[in-house]
Order: sequence, then C-alpha cells, then structure tokens
Amino acid sequence: MNTLALGPSWLDPDHLIATFGLIGVLVIVFAESGLLIGFFLPGDSLLFTTGLLVTTGKLDTPLWLVCALVVAAAVIGDQVGYLFGRKVGPALFKRPDSKLFKQENVEKAHEFFEKHGPKSLILARFVPIVRTFTPIIAGVSRMNYRSFITFNVIGGLLWGAGVTLLGSALGKVDFVHKHIELILVGIVLISVIPVVIEILRARAQSKKNPAPGPDTDHDAPGTPNPPTAERGRHAKR
Repeated sequence: MNTLALGPSWLDPDHLIATFGLIGVLVIVFAESGLLIGFFLPGDSLLFTTGLLVTTGKLDTPLWLVCALVVAAAVIGDQVGYLFGRKVGPALFKRPDSKLFKQENVEKAHEFFEKHGPKSLILARFVPIVRTFTPIIAGVSRMNYRSFITFNVIGGLLWGAGVTLLGSALGKVDFVHKHIELILVGIVLISVIPVVIEILRARAQSKKNPAPGPDTDHDAPGTPNPPTAERGRHAKR
C-alpha cells in the first residue's frame, strides 16, 4: 500500500510503520500524548493506518493486542505529561520559545483546559498539538489525580482504540483501499479543524478586546496568568 506523504517522508504513517513496526507506533503514541517534543507527530493518521494494515494482514499482530498496547501507550504518555506539569509548574509559562517549543501552544492548551475542564482530557485526544500539552497543563493546575486518571483512561480508550478500530473496519472497504491517500488527507483535515476554529475565535476575540496598555496592566502583554494550586479552579483540594 502506497500512501500519500502528508509532510516529510519520515512522518508518513506508512513509512513509519514499515520502518519501525508496532514498537514505533507505540513510541510515537506515547511521545505525542505527553512529551513536549511530540506535538508534531502524526497520531490520528498513524493509528488509522495501523488498524488498516492489521486488517489487510500487513501488520502481523492481533487487533485486540494492538488496541490494548496503543491505549496503554496513550494513557502512560498522558501520565508522564501530568507528572511533568506538576513538577515544572507555572515555570512552564515562562519558558522561552525554541525550534521544538512554542509558548503559544501552551497558551492554547491552557485555554482549552480552562474552557472544557476535566473532560478536556478526552476532547483534546482528537485535537493535534492540544492533546500533547493538555495533560501537562492538568499537572500544572494540580488537577485532582483521581479525576485525571479517570478521564485519562477514558480518553485513551476512545482515541487509541477508537481510531485504530476505525482504520481496521474501513480497511475492509474497497473504496478505502483505492482512495487511501484521500482518506488520510481527510483525517488530517478533520483533526485540524478544531485548531483552526480556536485560532479564528482567538483572533476575533482579540479584535473585540484589544490588549490593555502598560498604564492599565502591570503584566507584560501576552503573558498568561499560569494556574496555581490555590487559584486554578481544577486544583486539588
């Protein structure tokens, strides 16, 4: 099966799976679920392709085992992100930008978490970039650990097993085999729609409420107020 490269060849799902196998899939899912450097990895299209390859027999591992391992990697990845957030705390909001780290990604995840609360751990699974930073923000906010584990597992199941099973189910359809390139492009486009919507909303909001000048606000423009154990509404009590 030849899939369309949606970016660099080393990020193409078919290439990644052919090169690194199931172990590579699990490492990528783990990294994208909670490591700062994993936000650019192709999680959705990778899981869909994995399920499709299992159905077509090109990945010789039982589907139930693949789903179980993917869910475990996703849950553990979020767990690492949460613990990292608790350790780093508000200092994360002061970290300077670099090639692999952008402060705006942290701010977007923070806004997403504040807007949706604990359920953001489930919703963020289906939003690229946001899914990487949300568990970290949950840790920074010191979200109740029991609640975090609950929503983490639910999100890992729905995303990890769900997208993989979807790829497996559609892998039996001839149309999917003949148009796999378009299917993967569609998955990527659908997954980035929430990000585009949030960007447009943020721009519209900034036009309605321009940032206050230095005379009315002592904080630096564009600097978020990091959540703390006392002030965050999701803080552990």
